[in-house]
Amino acid sequence: MKTIVTTVCIILLCVSVAYSERLQSIFTTDFYLNMALNYGKVAENRAKSWEDIIKGAQNDSEWNKLNKVNRFFNQAIQYQDDLPLWGKRDYWASPVETIARGKGDCEDYAIAKFFSLTALGVPESKLRLMYVRQLTVNQPHMVLIYFETPKSIPLVLDNYNLDILPANKRPDLKPIYSFNGGGLWMAKAKGLGRKVTNSRGVSAWDNLLQRIEQGSLPGVSFASANTRQYQPLH
Repeated sequence: MKTIVTTVCIILLCVSVAYSERLQSIFTTDFYLNMALNYGKVAENRAKSWEDIIKGAQNDSEWNKLNKVNRFFNQAIQYQDDLPLWGKRDYWASPVETIARGKGDCEDYAIAKFFSLTALGVPESKLRLMYVRQLTVNQPHMVLIYFETPKSIPLVLDNYNLDILPANKRPDLKPIYSFNGGGLWMAKAKGLGRKVTNSRGVSAWDNLLQRIEQGSLPGVSFASANTRQYQPLH
Protein backbone atom coordinates (compact mmCIF):
# COMPACT_ATOMS: atom_id res chain seq x y z
CA MET A 1 0.00 0.00 0.00
CA LYS A 2 2.80 2.42 0.90
CA THR A 3 4.40 1.90 -2.52
CA ILE A 4 1.08 2.49 -4.28
CA VAL A 5 0.45 5.70 -2.37
CA THR A 6 3.96 6.95 -3.12
CA THR A 7 3.41 6.27 -6.83
CA VAL A 8 0.05 8.08 -6.81
CA CYS A 9 1.59 11.12 -5.11
CA ILE A 10 4.45 11.24 -7.65
CA ILE A 11 1.93 11.14 -10.51
CA LEU A 12 -0.15 13.90 -8.92
CA LEU A 13 2.94 16.01 -8.39
CA CYS A 14 4.05 15.66 -12.02
CA VAL A 15 0.60 16.46 -13.42
CA SER A 16 0.03 19.47 -11.17
CA VAL A 17 3.48 20.88 -11.93
CA ALA A 18 2.89 20.37 -15.67
CA TYR A 19 -0.45 22.17 -15.42
CA SER A 20 1.14 25.11 -13.61
CA GLU A 21 3.84 25.39 -16.29
CA ARG A 22 1.26 25.26 -19.09
CA LEU A 23 -0.86 27.86 -17.33
CA GLN A 24 1.70 30.49 -18.27
CA SER A 25 1.24 29.80 -21.99
CA ILE A 26 -2.55 29.50 -22.36
CA PHE A 27 -3.22 33.21 -22.76
CA THR A 28 -3.40 33.22 -26.56
CA THR A 29 -5.56 35.19 -28.97
CA ASP A 30 -7.76 32.12 -29.46
CA PHE A 31 -8.09 31.70 -25.70
CA TYR A 32 -9.48 35.21 -25.35
CA LEU A 33 -11.70 34.98 -28.42
CA ASN A 34 -13.24 31.77 -27.11
CA MET A 35 -13.58 33.19 -23.61
CA ALA A 36 -15.45 36.24 -24.92
CA LEU A 37 -17.60 34.18 -27.27
CA ASN A 38 -18.68 31.66 -24.65
CA TYR A 39 -18.67 33.74 -21.45
CA GLY A 40 -18.75 37.39 -22.48
CA LYS A 41 -16.54 40.45 -22.36
CA VAL A 42 -16.52 40.58 -18.56
CA ALA A 43 -15.04 37.07 -18.42
CA GLU A 44 -12.45 38.01 -21.05
CA ASN A 45 -11.39 41.05 -19.00
CA ARG A 46 -11.24 38.92 -15.86
CA ALA A 47 -8.92 36.49 -17.65
CA LYS A 48 -6.71 39.36 -18.82
CA SER A 49 -6.40 40.59 -15.24
CA TRP A 50 -5.43 37.06 -14.25
CA GLU A 51 -2.78 36.98 -16.99
CA ASP A 52 -1.40 40.31 -15.78
CA ILE A 53 -0.70 38.71 -12.39
CA ILE A 54 0.67 35.42 -13.76
CA LYS A 55 3.08 37.21 -16.09
CA GLY A 56 3.69 40.41 -14.15
CA ALA A 57 4.51 39.03 -10.70
CA GLN A 58 7.08 36.41 -11.69
CA ASN A 59 9.94 38.32 -10.05
CA ASP A 60 8.04 39.44 -6.97
CA SER A 61 8.76 38.14 -3.49
CA GLU A 62 6.68 35.16 -2.41
CA TRP A 63 4.87 37.39 0.07
CA ASN A 64 3.82 39.76 -2.72
CA LYS A 65 2.78 36.83 -4.90
CA LEU A 66 0.58 35.49 -2.10
CA ASN A 67 -1.06 38.85 -1.59
CA LYS A 68 -1.65 39.58 -5.27
CA VAL A 69 -3.16 36.17 -5.99
CA ASN A 70 -5.24 36.11 -2.81
CA ARG A 71 -6.59 39.63 -3.41
CA PHE A 72 -7.35 38.99 -7.08
CA PHE A 73 -9.46 35.89 -6.58
CA ASN A 74 -11.23 37.22 -3.51
CA GLN A 75 -12.23 40.33 -5.46
CA ALA A 76 -12.82 38.86 -8.92
CA ILE A 77 -14.78 35.74 -7.96
CA GLN A 78 -18.24 35.84 -6.42
CA TYR A 79 -19.06 33.12 -3.92
CA GLN A 80 -21.73 30.66 -5.03
CA ASP A 81 -22.56 27.10 -4.00
CA ASP A 82 -22.03 24.28 -6.45
CA LEU A 83 -25.65 23.23 -6.94
CA PRO A 84 -26.96 26.48 -8.51
CA LEU A 85 -23.68 27.04 -10.34
CA TRP A 86 -22.94 23.58 -11.70
CA GLY A 87 -26.13 21.62 -11.08
CA LYS A 88 -24.20 19.22 -8.84
CA ARG A 89 -24.05 18.90 -5.07
CA ASP A 90 -20.29 19.14 -5.09
CA TYR A 91 -17.96 20.05 -7.95
CA TRP A 92 -14.29 20.97 -8.09
CA ALA A 93 -13.76 23.59 -10.81
CA SER A 94 -10.48 24.17 -12.57
CA PRO A 95 -8.98 27.68 -12.46
CA VAL A 96 -10.14 28.43 -16.01
CA GLU A 97 -13.70 27.38 -15.20
CA THR A 98 -13.67 29.62 -12.14
CA ILE A 99 -12.35 32.57 -14.15
CA ALA A 100 -14.87 31.94 -16.94
CA ARG A 101 -17.88 31.77 -14.62
CA GLY A 102 -16.64 34.40 -12.21
CA LYS A 103 -18.17 32.36 -9.40
CA GLY A 104 -17.19 29.48 -7.17
CA ASP A 105 -17.20 28.07 -3.67
CA CYS A 106 -14.33 27.77 -1.20
CA GLU A 107 -12.58 24.86 -2.90
CA ASP A 108 -12.61 26.72 -6.22
CA TYR A 109 -10.92 29.75 -4.63
CA ALA A 110 -8.29 27.50 -3.02
CA ILE A 111 -7.61 25.52 -6.21
CA ALA A 112 -7.32 28.66 -8.36
CA LYS A 113 -4.94 30.25 -5.87
CA PHE A 114 -2.85 27.05 -5.67
CA PHE A 115 -2.30 26.77 -9.43
CA SER A 116 -1.74 30.50 -9.85
CA LEU A 117 0.96 30.52 -7.18
CA THR A 118 2.74 27.47 -8.56
CA ALA A 119 2.63 29.11 -12.00
CA LEU A 120 4.35 32.07 -10.34
CA GLY A 121 7.13 29.80 -9.16
CA VAL A 122 6.08 29.19 -5.56
CA PRO A 123 7.20 25.60 -4.84
CA GLU A 124 4.32 23.16 -4.48
CA SER A 125 6.00 21.82 -1.35
CA LYS A 126 5.14 25.11 0.35
CA LEU A 127 1.45 24.95 -0.54
CA ARG A 128 -1.41 22.74 0.58
CA LEU A 129 -5.15 22.70 0.24
CA MET A 130 -6.50 22.35 3.76
CA TYR A 131 -9.86 20.92 4.75
CA VAL A 132 -11.06 22.66 7.92
CA ARG A 133 -14.20 23.34 9.92
CA GLN A 134 -15.19 27.00 9.93
CA LEU A 135 -16.24 27.34 13.56
CA THR A 136 -17.96 30.71 13.15
CA VAL A 137 -20.62 29.16 10.94
CA ASN A 138 -19.93 25.53 11.97
CA GLN A 139 -19.48 24.34 8.40
CA PRO A 140 -16.82 22.41 6.48
CA HIS A 141 -14.53 24.72 4.55
CA MET A 142 -11.38 24.69 2.42
CA VAL A 143 -8.45 27.11 2.44
CA LEU A 144 -4.99 27.29 0.92
CA ILE A 145 -2.04 27.30 3.31
CA TYR A 146 1.56 28.38 2.70
CA PHE A 147 4.68 27.32 4.62
CA GLU A 148 7.62 29.73 4.37
CA THR A 149 9.80 26.96 5.82
CA PRO A 150 8.91 23.37 6.73
CA LYS A 151 8.77 24.33 10.41
CA SER A 152 6.91 27.62 9.97
CA ILE A 153 3.39 28.21 11.18
CA PRO A 154 1.51 28.26 7.87
CA LEU A 155 -0.18 31.34 6.46
CA VAL A 156 -3.86 30.96 5.53
CA LEU A 157 -5.29 32.21 2.22
CA ASP A 158 -9.06 32.24 2.59
CA ASN A 159 -12.16 33.59 0.89
CA TYR A 160 -13.98 33.89 4.24
CA ASN A 161 -11.43 36.08 6.03
CA LEU A 162 -9.75 38.14 3.33
CA ASP A 163 -6.56 38.87 5.28
CA ILE A 164 -3.59 36.50 5.04
CA LEU A 165 -2.94 35.47 8.63
CA PRO A 166 -0.84 32.81 10.41
CA ALA A 167 -2.84 29.72 11.29
CA ASN A 168 -2.44 30.43 15.01
CA LYS A 169 -4.28 33.72 14.45
CA ARG A 170 -7.27 31.91 12.96
CA PRO A 171 -9.05 30.37 15.99
CA ASP A 172 -12.19 30.18 13.82
CA LEU A 173 -10.64 27.34 11.80
CA LYS A 174 -10.30 23.77 13.05
CA PRO A 175 -7.81 21.95 10.76
CA ILE A 176 -8.65 18.40 9.70
CA TYR A 177 -6.26 17.45 6.88
CA SER A 178 -4.23 19.02 4.10
CA PHE A 179 -2.88 17.76 0.79
CA ASN A 180 -1.08 18.56 -2.43
CA GLY A 181 0.57 16.48 -5.15
CA GLY A 182 3.07 15.22 -2.60
CA GLY A 183 0.61 13.51 -0.28
CA LEU A 184 -1.96 13.78 2.46
CA TRP A 185 -1.30 15.02 5.99
CA MET A 186 -3.49 14.81 9.05
CA ALA A 187 -3.47 18.34 10.38
CA LYS A 188 -2.20 19.69 13.64
CA ALA A 189 -2.15 23.23 14.94
CA LYS A 190 1.49 23.92 14.02
CA GLY A 191 4.05 22.44 11.68
CA LEU A 192 3.67 19.88 8.95
CA GLY A 193 1.32 17.45 10.61
CA ARG A 194 1.45 13.67 10.28
CA LYS A 195 1.71 12.20 6.81
CA VAL A 196 -0.69 9.30 6.33
CA THR A 197 -0.40 6.25 4.12
CA ASN A 198 -3.70 6.00 2.33
CA SER A 199 -4.79 7.76 -0.80
CA ARG A 200 -8.49 8.23 -0.09
CA GLY A 201 -8.01 11.87 0.91
CA VAL A 202 -6.28 12.78 -2.36
CA SER A 203 -8.80 11.04 -4.62
CA ALA A 204 -10.65 14.29 -5.33
CA TRP A 205 -7.35 16.00 -6.16
CA ASP A 206 -6.40 13.09 -8.40
CA ASN A 207 -9.71 13.33 -10.26
CA LEU A 208 -9.39 17.08 -10.71
CA LEU A 209 -5.90 16.81 -12.20
CA GLN A 210 -6.92 13.98 -14.52
CA ARG A 211 -9.94 15.92 -15.72
CA ILE A 212 -7.82 19.03 -16.26
CA GLU A 213 -5.60 16.97 -18.53
CA GLN A 214 -8.42 15.19 -20.36
CA GLY A 215 -11.42 17.52 -20.33
CA SER A 216 -12.28 20.89 -21.75
CA LEU A 217 -14.59 23.77 -21.05
CA PRO A 218 -16.53 24.72 -24.22
CA GLY A 219 -14.27 27.00 -26.18
CA VAL A 220 -11.59 27.19 -23.49
CA SER A 221 -8.80 24.73 -22.68
CA PHE A 222 -7.66 23.44 -19.28
CA ALA A 223 -11.15 23.25 -17.77
CA SER A 224 -12.63 20.50 -15.68
CA ALA A 225 -13.64 19.27 -12.27
CA ASN A 226 -14.86 16.26 -10.38
CA THR A 227 -17.66 15.07 -8.18
CA ARG A 228 -16.70 14.08 -4.64
CA GLN A 229 -18.06 12.03 -1.79
CA TYR A 230 -17.33 14.63 0.89
CA GLN A 231 -20.07 16.90 2.23
CA PRO A 232 -20.22 20.30 0.49
CA LEU A 233 -17.65 22.89 1.54
CA HIS A 234 -18.26 26.60 1.89
